[in-house]
Amino acid sequence: MKKSRLSLILESGALALPEDGPIAIYGAGADDDLRALPKDRCEIIQGFKPDHDALLARGFQVVVAANGPYAASIVMLDRSKAKTRMMLAEAVAKTPNGLIIVDGLKTQGADGFYKECRKRLAVSEAFSKAHGKLFWFTSEAVFDDWADAGPIQLEEDFQTVAGVFSAEKIDRGSRALIAALPEKLPKRLADLGAGWGYLSRHILMREKIRELHLIEADYAALECARKNVTDPRAHFHWADAARFIPAQPFDGIITNPPFHTSRKADPDIGRGFITAAAGMLTPSGQLWLVANRHLPYERTLAETFRNVDEIAGDNSFKILRATKPLRGNRSQR
Repeated sequence: MKKSRLSLILESGALALPEDGPIAIYGAGADDDLRALPKDRCEIIQGFKPDHDALLARGFQVVVAANGPYAASIVMLDRSKAKTRMMLAEAVAKTPNGLIIVDGLKTQGADGFYKECRKRLAVSEAFSKAHGKLFWFTSEAVFDDWADAGPIQLEEDFQTVAGVFSAEKIDRGSRALIAALPEKLPKRLADLGAGWGYLSRHILMREKIRELHLIEADYAALECARKNVTDPRAHFHWADAARFIPAQPFDGIITNPPFHTSRKADPDIGRGFITAAAGMLTPSGQLWLVANRHLPYERTLAETFRNVDEIAGDNSFKILRATKPLRGNRSQR
């Protein structure tokens, strides 16, 4: 593991943490280098299930909501600017007169965020290393205008929060998938990567469905889904869809899989969803998937299902239906 900007600056002595008191770390990921931090004093705020579990396995205290007060807070930039602003505002509020450290990659907007903060208060010089920036200040400043403003209201009475996928508008791909689904669907279904519940609420408009399982790794998105999907046939799972093992196989799966963990597209995420879906289905199970036109999922589908067809699409999206998962993919993962 390469040393992070955080480890380098702390080990150099140019920046020192408070000698006692709890330390909050907002948004740390599974593979982040945190070795320079006193583990027994750290509380990591992380709602993305794979990162949450990996950090727990490393021996950190990990929560989905900050407690506080803290002696110091470290904010790792998120690719969502709105979420980064909210994390920083909360960190300042929960670290009275304490140390605030901000760290992130240039691809996450580190340069612009540093400039924004410099306009508001006195901050340190930026420590630039490994395509990113780290800077710090004391939390006397007020960031109330960046604080969580509450739910975002969308059409059809859906509500979301800043930072979740498609927070400010209904995703076009999800609309296209719903429009392409047949009226008659299997009775026991799963929505992989359910997000804040758009697909699931529309799927449950079909009265003959007995149960629908919403599987979502983003805790905040799943909490939105609980409010958006109130049908008693819905079951909610905070879980990594690529690793989820159901109590019994599903008859059908619907998914609009993510393909970003950063600003760069990563088709391997969707491929992982497809492989996982094949392992969750009955021998006669069906998968419906929407994807951006350029994403190369067909080969993975052909390797995991007997039949694959494009049932709808346009220049931007394709709707794929796969049936009869191949036996070798139904083993426990």
